[in-house]
Amino acid sequence: MADKIATYEEFWPYYLREHSEPTGRQLHYLGTTLALASLLAAIIFQQPWLILLALVSGYGPAWIAHFFIEKNRPATFTYPLWSLYSDFRMYFYWLRGKLPAELKKSRRLGPM
Repeated sequence: MADKIATYEEFWPYYLREHSEPTGRQLHYLGTTLALASLLAAIIFQQPWLILLALVSGYGPAWIAHFFIEKNRPATFTYPLWSLYSDFRMYFYWLRGKLPAELKKSRRLGPM
């Protein structure tokens, strides 16, 4: 990606194209699920250290997916907030069964 993306509307299709491999997305879903479970446990058990576990368990599988499956650089490094938001957006689209339509739209827009 040569040019910096200026708007979130441009970022979202780029983010989805960077997660084109189903196995890579599955690792993201695993990480997001573990992160949410860790945050919930931190609240329920009043254990702030579990927030660190949420970070490691959330980013660990996602970065493994990027480096070894997608073979690209995580967008987190350049767009940390948009990337975090998009991870949850992708996760909840997937849970509702709406991700295939989003992936199809992102492919029509082509590479950045």
